Amino acid sequence: MYCILVTGIPAAGKSTMAELLSKHLELPVISKDRIKELLYDTIGFGSREEKVKLGVASMNIMYYMAKQLMQREQAFILENNFENISKEGLLAILDQYSYTAITITLTGDYEKIYQRFLERNESLDRHRGHVVNDCYPEKLHNNRVAKIPYEDFVGGITHRGMDTFVANGPHIVLDTTDFNKIDQEKLLRQITRCREKILHD
Repeated sequence: MYCILVTGIPAAGKSTMAELLSKHLELPVISKDRIKELLYDTIGFGSREEKVKLGVASMNIMYYMAKQLMQREQAFILENNFENISKEGLLAILDQYSYTAITITLTGDYEKIYQRFLERNESLDRHRGHVVNDCYPEKLHNNRVAKIPYEDFVGGITHRGMDTFVANGPHIVLDTTDFNKIDQEKLLRQITRCREKILHD
């Protein structure tokens, strides 16, 4: 059986892509960020350390949900910024249930996506739990968020392997510098070919 991993660098459009594929392929999406948002709104955090713990809990919940689908031989989509540290645990789960993951990596022009990253953090549509680190819900609401320097943005990507992560199956790399230029039909054909090869091997 197979699953699809939608991964890549921050602000590359992972959530949008996962929902698009979910619609066209009729597959459920398990999103780590969405799980984190539910935990932020239900539990909240009072420090960076507590926020990190909620992130770990979100990963564990995501894998638990994936295992439930794997036990029933269901195909699904996992959306997360998978990185080097994620690989061992994920590969163990895939091996346990004999699943092959199609990894779809979203990347592009770092400078342009960095600008999108900054704009996203300042957007009122962005969940505040993602952009503040000290306390959520905030005691004193302040829309201004400290900007991550470009060098730190790129360093996080390269050191953590965000746009080089590959699981145990086919790898599709998408340039999402301009999301409107993505050839959706071509992508769906690529996924279909990968899926058919996995299911017939």
